[in-house]
Amino acid sequence: MELAHSLLLNEEALAQITEAKRPVFIFEWLRFLDKVLVAANKVDVKEKQKKLVEQLTGLISSAPGPPTRKLLAKNLATLYSIGDTFTVFQTLDKCNDIIKSKDDTPTYLPTKLAAVACVGAFYEKMGRMLGSSFPDTITNMLKALKTAESQGRSEILLSLQKVLNGLGGAAASCHRDIYKNARSLLTDRSMAVRCAVAKCLLELQNEAVFMWTTELENVATLCFKALEGSNYGVRVAVSRLLGTVMATALMPKQAAVMRQNVKRATLDEVLELMATGFLRGGSGFLKSGGEMLKGGGSVSREVRVGVTQAYVVFVTTLGGQWLERNFATFLSHVLDLVSHPRATQTHVEAVYSRRCVSFMLRSTLGGLLGEKAQIAAGKDICQAISKQMRAVEAVVNDTSGENKAGAADVSASQHVMVCALKELGSLVQSLSATSSPLIQEPSVGLLETVSSVLLHPSMAARLAAAWCLRCVAVALPYQLTPLLERCAERINNLKSSPEAVSGYSFAMAALLGGVHQCPLGLPHSKGKLVVSIAEDLLRTAAQNSRLSLQRTQAGWLLLGALMTLGPSLVRYHLPKMLLLWRNVFPRSQKEMEAEKARGDSFTWQVTLEGRAGALCAMRSFVAHCAELLTEDVIRRLMTPIECAMTMMSHVPSVIKVHGTHLKASAAMVRLRLYDILALLPPKTYEGSFNALLRELVAEFTLTDNSANTTTSLLRSLCHYDDSVLMGSWLQETDHKSIEDQLQPNSASGSGALEHDPSSIYLRVPMGEAMPGPLPLGVSVIDASVALFGVVFPHVSFKHRLQMLDHFAECIKQAKGVRQQAVQLNIFTAVLSALKGLAENKSTLGPEEVRKSALALVMGALDNPNPILRCAAGEALGRMAQVVGEATFIARMAQYSFDKLRSARDVVSRTGHSLALGCLHRYVGGIGSGQHLKTSVSILLALAQDGTSHEVQTWALHSLALIVDSSGPMYRGYVEPTLSLVLTLLLTVPPSHTEVHQCLGRCLGALITTVGPELQGNGATISTIRSSCLVGCAIMQGHSDSLVQAAAISCLQQLHMFAPRHVNLSSLVPCLCVHLCSSHLLLRRAAVACLRQLAQREAAEVCEYAMSLARNKDSKDSTTVNLNITETGLEGVLFGMLDRETDRKLCHDIHDTLGHMLSSLAVDKLSHWLKLCKDVLAATTEAGGGVVAPVDLGKEEDDSEKQDEIDDDIMFTALGEDHNGKPSVAPRWVTRVFAADCLCRIILLCENADKTHFDLAAARSAKAKNPKGDLLVLHLSDLIRMAFMAATDNSNQLRMAGLQALEDIIKKFASVPEPEFPGHVILEQYQANVGAALRPAFSPDTPSDITAKACQVCSTWIGSGVVSDLNDLRRVHNLLVSSLDKVQAGKGSSSQLYSESATTMEKLAVLKAWAEVYVVAMKIKKEAESRPVKGGEEEEEEEEVGADILPPDSLIMLVQPELPSLSRLWLAVLRDYALLTLPAEFSSQLPPDGGAFYTPETIDTARLHYRGSWAPVLHAVALWLSSTSFGEEEAPAPHPQASGAPVYLQGNPVPTQSLEELVKDRMHLMLGVSIEFLCFPRPEEPIEHVMSCLQALCTLLDSPCARTHISEDQLLGVELLNVLHRLLLTRDPPAVQLQVTAVVQETVRAAQDHLTQQRDAQGKEDGGEKDSLCLQGEGGETGELLPGKSLVFAAMELLVFILVRHLPQLNTRVNESPSHLPLRPQPRLPEESTRLVAHTVTILAELSSLCSPAGSMTILPTVLFLITGVLKETAMKTPDNSIPLPVSAALQGIKTIITSPLSRAEKTPTQWTGLIRSSLASVLEYSQPDESRPDMDEVSMLTAMTLFLLSASSEVMGVTVLQRGCMDRYRNALNSPDPWVQARCYQLLLSVFQHPNRALSTPYIHVLAPIMVEKLKGVERSRPGTVTELQAVQEGIRVLENLVGMGEEQNRVQLLALLVPTLVSYLLDDNAFSSAPPASKGLHEFALQNLMRIGPLYPAAFKTVIGAAPELKTRLESAVRANQASSKAKAAALLAQPTVQAAPTIKLKTSFF
Repeated sequence: MELAHSLLLNEEALAQITEAKRPVFIFEWLRFLDKVLVAANKVDVKEKQKKLVEQLTGLISSAPGPPTRKLLAKNLATLYSIGDTFTVFQTLDKCNDIIKSKDDTPTYLPTKLAAVACVGAFYEKMGRMLGSSFPDTITNMLKALKTAESQGRSEILLSLQKVLNGLGGAAASCHRDIYKNARSLLTDRSMAVRCAVAKCLLELQNEAVFMWTTELENVATLCFKALEGSNYGVRVAVSRLLGTVMATALMPKQAAVMRQNVKRATLDEVLELMATGFLRGGSGFLKSGGEMLKGGGSVSREVRVGVTQAYVVFVTTLGGQWLERNFATFLSHVLDLVSHPRATQTHVEAVYSRRCVSFMLRSTLGGLLGEKAQIAAGKDICQAISKQMRAVEAVVNDTSGENKAGAADVSASQHVMVCALKELGSLVQSLSATSSPLIQEPSVGLLETVSSVLLHPSMAARLAAAWCLRCVAVALPYQLTPLLERCAERINNLKSSPEAVSGYSFAMAALLGGVHQCPLGLPHSKGKLVVSIAEDLLRTAAQNSRLSLQRTQAGWLLLGALMTLGPSLVRYHLPKMLLLWRNVFPRSQKEMEAEKARGDSFTWQVTLEGRAGALCAMRSFVAHCAELLTEDVIRRLMTPIECAMTMMSHVPSVIKVHGTHLKASAAMVRLRLYDILALLPPKTYEGSFNALLRELVAEFTLTDNSANTTTSLLRSLCHYDDSVLMGSWLQETDHKSIEDQLQPNSASGSGALEHDPSSIYLRVPMGEAMPGPLPLGVSVIDASVALFGVVFPHVSFKHRLQMLDHFAECIKQAKGVRQQAVQLNIFTAVLSALKGLAENKSTLGPEEVRKSALALVMGALDNPNPILRCAAGEALGRMAQVVGEATFIARMAQYSFDKLRSARDVVSRTGHSLALGCLHRYVGGIGSGQHLKTSVSILLALAQDGTSHEVQTWALHSLALIVDSSGPMYRGYVEPTLSLVLTLLLTVPPSHTEVHQCLGRCLGALITTVGPELQGNGATISTIRSSCLVGCAIMQGHSDSLVQAAAISCLQQLHMFAPRHVNLSSLVPCLCVHLCSSHLLLRRAAVACLRQLAQREAAEVCEYAMSLARNKDSKDSTTVNLNITETGLEGVLFGMLDRETDRKLCHDIHDTLGHMLSSLAVDKLSHWLKLCKDVLAATTEAGGGVVAPVDLGKEEDDSEKQDEIDDDIMFTALGEDHNGKPSVAPRWVTRVFAADCLCRIILLCENADKTHFDLAAARSAKAKNPKGDLLVLHLSDLIRMAFMAATDNSNQLRMAGLQALEDIIKKFASVPEPEFPGHVILEQYQANVGAALRPAFSPDTPSDITAKACQVCSTWIGSGVVSDLNDLRRVHNLLVSSLDKVQAGKGSSSQLYSESATTMEKLAVLKAWAEVYVVAMKIKKEAESRPVKGGEEEEEEEEVGADILPPDSLIMLVQPELPSLSRLWLAVLRDYALLTLPAEFSSQLPPDGGAFYTPETIDTARLHYRGSWAPVLHAVALWLSSTSFGEEEAPAPHPQASGAPVYLQGNPVPTQSLEELVKDRMHLMLGVSIEFLCFPRPEEPIEHVMSCLQALCTLLDSPCARTHISEDQLLGVELLNVLHRLLLTRDPPAVQLQVTAVVQETVRAAQDHLTQQRDAQGKEDGGEKDSLCLQGEGGETGELLPGKSLVFAAMELLVFILVRHLPQLNTRVNESPSHLPLRPQPRLPEESTRLVAHTVTILAELSSLCSPAGSMTILPTVLFLITGVLKETAMKTPDNSIPLPVSAALQGIKTIITSPLSRAEKTPTQWTGLIRSSLASVLEYSQPDESRPDMDEVSMLTAMTLFLLSASSEVMGVTVLQRGCMDRYRNALNSPDPWVQARCYQLLLSVFQHPNRALSTPYIHVLAPIMVEKLKGVERSRPGTVTELQAVQEGIRVLENLVGMGEEQNRVQLLALLVPTLVSYLLDDNAFSSAPPASKGLHEFALQNLMRIGPLYPAAFKTVIGAAPELKTRLESAVRANQASSKAKAAALLAQPTVQAAPTIKLKTSFF
């Protein structure tokens, strides 16, 4: 393939390859040329032009295939347009000669077609450059057109289209000729030719004025004729032509009008013409005169569907603004269509016409209009409805009966009503909450208008009105309850009107059915209301025969609808329901006989309807309340069901007696019976199988049915992939809802509500706008087929055989059309049965059953009907799957092999090739591996059969199935298959799109088979890969959308396996073009592919899309109409979200945008924010009471921005007018998505870089790199967007906006404002946030929004941003108002939503208050712990922060509410505690619910409580501990008087003592916490865990709680165990820290308790020592029992934490063989150090809980851990600070050594040993060691010193230990680090001063001499730094102290050491002035000390000074110099050293 990549065709290479590969080689060269010619240097091209032209023209006559000729033509044209045009006319002539040629042989055809293609390409590219040659060319082509065959005809027409396109108006002279020649071909028998003509004429009408003036009627008639017998492709093409011509006639293009003065058509004329097609079809106006009079001859459905599409094209071409202006006219026109008698000749036809009109309205109104215009359109529809209704009322109320014609009008009006109401419903539902202006505006009176239709005489209209009300309720849930109440009231008032009973019950049923779409639900009482109405209706049905039927139907309908509300509501009415059901049916055989004897036809009709209704309600119950179906309930249901089954057999005789009009009611009973049985487990009705099967089989084999009705289920039982074999039967297109009418099965697509009123309350099937049950005849057969599939697997083999034989017999008996119908039904049933068997994993049965089944299936494999063949293939595959035996499969395969080898007819070849595919599909590669080779070889042969395209299609489809299912086993056949696929792609004519689609499927399957191997570089793989790429390229160039979609999915597969080899630069632009395609499947494929590309390479994808936008201005802009503007691909996708309705497509667009956002948003921040902002800003334009956002201090820059924006708007507006389609403002769904995107952007920025949330850093970063973009700089935009969303009309958008607001507050609350220190940046937006929240608290806001807003409020108040008391008050008042609502108690006046919504709202309010209270207490606590500053500073502060809130202001705001809040909070916790009880305690729950939930809504309430209990728990804990367990409210223990119905647990005893109250509350708090911490669900947010732990901590702060938990030790143990378990599952350090805090509180509580006990006992015993010590854990023996011992539990938990953070402590790890010696661990992170320190502190305290013996049990471990921690964490820090764990360890050592245990008499030896070994460990750890260079000696010395000072000398006076200690001190004194020396001196000082001389003397003796030496040496090396100076000063201090400690007689000797040393530090005058500061400092220090020592020991001092005269002179000179300096200076100098003299190194905690 690489050899093909050259400018000239490489002829040698071409000669060398095989014949078969040449076309591929040539195609590859042409592809290369296509890319290279545009980019190449013109000079190079001109040099080689002659040769190139020769090569290319040579190819024309080499019979190229379709894709090759297309590329060839394109390249030749490009070559001439780039190079010289000298020879272009020669080439043209050559082509014309070929076209003229008389050679008609098939072999010459490709050459002719290539010539035609070249001519088209030349004119398209060069147009007028070719000058006057065009008349000859066109004449020549038209002549050829007359004689050409179909392929030639379509090719010539497409070329003519290109010629016209290239020449534009210049070709006017030939327009008429072309039109005359082309129009006759519009009815060509070849569909491809019809499509080509339509395209050609569409091009022609751009310039040919006559087409839309004089010829307009003829064009219309032609189009109608072209639509007769058309396929989908033709309908799309012709409707485009018709719609465009009509639109042009109405609004001609400017240029054309200026050339000739044209009479423009009026709108009425145009619409009249279109209506002709809709109502009369293509029969013309005159010919049908006679028929018209007779009223016969209905329109062919294809024409009607085509014209419907044309209407949509017509309106779309004229654009949204036109529709807005002319909507009323358009509406009345389309509604007239459906009221015309010709459109509604039969009921099914009427339904079809209605569907067409609905499609027109939905496609135009739903897609082209923005929300504002849609609301206006809604008003027009309302007016149309009320106008119709007035007319109907006039007729109905006209009692005189003069108005005979009126009756016909009424029946016609029903269809108008249905269309108008359906559209109105869809409109309101799509607008959702934004439709509120439409509903609320009194002048429109929408609800009144719609309700009035509920009294329409026709059932269809009443149902449509009910449906419309359901749509209103779903869109605006606050309307649901009032509507339901209104209907209930009317039904009660108008009981005597049959229409009213029927209409209002429909409405109530519809509303109940809509509840599941309203998340807030319905008040529980409404269920009771419905039941009472229904009961009443059923009870009174018999009273009045005029009403019995309606009342019966209405009663059961309401009960059926009630069931959809689900088990929680139905549970209460179940007993009553079971009774009602039982009473409808006769109790016994006798009653049934008696019944048959009496009654007339009317009572029978009522009875049957009643029973059908009862069964329908049962079915609804079984479907919606599965959890209530206990065995007992099923048993009680079976009684009436069995009666119904028995009754079925009697009904035929009743019908015989009373007339056939009962047939429909009987069928309805059967339908309901089958429906409910299909939902129940078949085991329950095994006994009735025989009778039931007889009914079922009779039903679908049409035994008693003279009509040839066919089932509609075959479509769903066949495989979706087989759609290609059945034409467009299963395809999804934008026109699906109308194309369904053309499907082959009975009444297909004629779904309508009136066929089955019960569907009004059922869920709408996916993708439908409204439920459309099929007519009763079809529904019954469908139900019987479905039930047959359920029952069949449970039937005995004998019966199976009988039925299969019976089927064969039925097929044999029937003839003609009836046979087809019977066969279709039987096959569907068999497929349904096989599917049931497969799902039940059961087998088909023994040999004879299989034989019978096989015979049945094999017989249909050669049925002429393709649908049956498909079904048979599918059944064969399913049978193989169910039987699953290799021999059986082999037999089936062999049969097909033989058939295929011998058969020659198309039918059996197609059927059996599909059979092979299906076998493989269902048995998989392994099961059918041995047949693979044969199957593949046969199918490859069939696929090459060029004579029949049908055979090729089926063979290729089967091949694709085999490739798919064989997986890797197919690898050996990939190359031959691939080469076949390529050959066919290059040769099969493009008009056979099915073949190409199957080739696409094959190619995709092959790519999957090769899979990841495609990345390889081997020769074979490269060939396979390039073949795949060529195949994709050919399919991309195909004209059919489905083939292009297949190409895209193949490229997508390739990109998945070999991303490097897929060229995105050409793929992405191609995908962007397809986004505007009119074909749904192509748009889907394009978006799916983009979604995959965006996952990996979002940046490249966006870049290529933008390059497409840049290039579109430069060249061939005519080809694509692309809307990529400066917003790029993202903008286009956002725009698509507004237009697309397909779920899958929208989901993929969301994903694609999501992937782009994740990878690009952070880098292109302003671009993405602008995108979101533009989408969200649409809200403000759309009106709807939006306040302009309050914006402070941003005016200046905004005005500039405003200008830019205006320019943008100006340009885009111009651009769009150019396209003639102004886009709609983004709809609410898109805006919600944009708001979600906003939240995602904030999250992404947070994960990317913290600079996004730091204004100062962001500004400096921006200054450095102006291109960089940081989120914090866009804060005002973020706030504005959140504000716009939060104050919108749409509820979903409000939720999203509040969520965004909360995110913004959380992320930006702490960002400081660099210009105003002490302030944060959010402060300037206080007003905006307040304004965004206020609307959410208005009384009519839905609960979920108020709940969310409460959340935001508490976040906002708690964030600490609000600095202005007034602003704070405003937000606070919102919360106060909601609190009043909560206190109003349960029975609040008007309830719109379910009780659980109220629960949600109340809990949200209490949760918000709890959060605010927690924050307030925190602020208060911080304020109390802050030290008060000095007086002067205060005043300055005051001026700066005059507007800063005083710290207690927040608590002041909460304080007044606390009494009621605390009560409510406790009630919440009580409810929550009850709700978390396991199911077996459900009987203990209070019968009438809790404080905030009702028993009916208990399940939903649980979820709300689960979300809000944690903050409430924390708040209650704070409140309890601050009021010491509510003692303050003790005087009135239960403020019952305040009337808040809170305590519902019976009446508490009013005199409950404080003790009991404390105990109750304590149990509640601990119970809730422990229950939660035992097993926090993984989805619980970590905040809940934290809140819970903080609550426990706070709780244990208070003395009451402490006594409570320590009195019952097991409580504490359990708490600690639970916490330990929590640590095992939850990681974050914050949680662990909080856990240690709780542990510490628990331990302290136990300590306090123990102390109290000891005190108490001490008093009793009068101070006997022993008894004191024995208290505590461990008693005499020292044994600690796990599970009982608090100490043990605490140890377990603490050891776990230590080992988690310092794994080195675990000796087991170090000893295990797998363990590598630990490298020195890196420093612990900050959080871990705090944790370890905390843990060590608690560990040290534990021994105080034990008796002496108990202590000895734990102390070894404790000391081991503490010394271990010391060893691991004592590392030097740069600033010489002491790490937290070290100070904790030192403190811990001190605590333990000084504990009373050291004085205990029981354990002296153990104790001594312990302490000694601990010191030994410390000594060992502190040994200097190369492996630990950064060990902190100071900490180790401190630890040693602690041991020496705290323990007695008996313990420490062991020589070994002494020697070790001295060693360490010596090392430290000689340390090079002056800091270590200084600390060592300080520590030695404390040792030397120890009161016990026995301990200190040895140390003085050994270490003092070393010190003196060190200090003497200082004279030689004076200190250079402050630290060195400090070291010397500390040393001197020790010496001074020694002098002081010495006895009088030794003092002279001691001073003799000190004084000379000090004197040696003094400098003489000259040296002093030049000395460095440290040296000067030493001098001054020495001088002062000398001056201080002198007076202290005068005698000794004199002696020493006298002994050495040089000392004296130095000292004197220094003193003189000192005095000479001025007095002031002296004062300063005196002050200075004293500051220095205080030891500057203070420990954080003084250990001594």
